[in-house]
Amino acid sequence: MGRKVIVITLSLMVIRKSAAAILAFAALFFLLLFSISAVASSPGSVSASAREREANAQKFVEHSLRVWQQRLNLTGWDVKVALVRPSELEPKTLGNIHWDLDTRNATIDVLSAYDYTMPTHEMLDDMEFTIVHELVHLQLATLPKNASSVRNEEYAVNQIARALIDLEKRAIPSE
Repeated sequence: MGRKVIVITLSLMVIRKSAAAILAFAALFFLLLFSISAVASSPGSVSASAREREANAQKFVEHSLRVWQQRLNLTGWDVKVALVRPSELEPKTLGNIHWDLDTRNATIDVLSAYDYTMPTHEMLDDMEFTIVHELVHLQLATLPKNASSVRNEEYAVNQIARALIDLEKRAIPSE
């Protein structure tokens, strides 16, 4: 009987060690899988087509900025544009602008192409709207602001930006 107890005890030890080994293997497998997915989703591992889309978007926003800066008579300002990730923007926004009236410097941040899910043409239209929208804010920078005027200003800026872009897209000849 003593021998059966030893065999059963050894068998249980082997089974426990096998179960532990299986659990350890499963944990290692999931850790490896998680590590691979984390690396694959990091900005450094973005596909070549995504990097190309981002580079094209950067060229587009720089060109759009110069065109609209001239159209809105803001050539006395040194305005830069940057494509940024959502963490650098306020929630539920696609862009922002920061300016200094004294130095006449401004920076427009536009949501990065990496974070758009729409087709490229629609994305570029949206980026152009964001640039025009932020430049209209710059035009209004000297107006007094208070907490109650922010919502009204945002509405007016959206309407003006949309009208300007619609006029440019239609290229209505003057009468």
